Amino acid sequence: MDACYRDRLQLGMEVDVVTKRDQRTGALTRGRIRWILTSKSYHSRGIKVMLDNRIVGRVQRIVNNLNP
Repeated sequence: MDACYRDRLQLGMEVDVVTKRDQRTGALTRGRIRWILTSKSYHSRGIKVMLDNRIVGRVQRIVNNLNP
């Protein structure tokens, strides 16, 4: 899963995240990455990011990759 590796994410990339509140239901929130919060290069449940709308969650899916 690409979302588990920090080096696959870039600022401004569109992603789906799961917030702490939505972990039980698995509901996803879509947004663009404002900040990458996880400092490690790998996290098994997804890299933690803050979206443009200030929502914090773990990346589950990359929607729009900035690289062609």
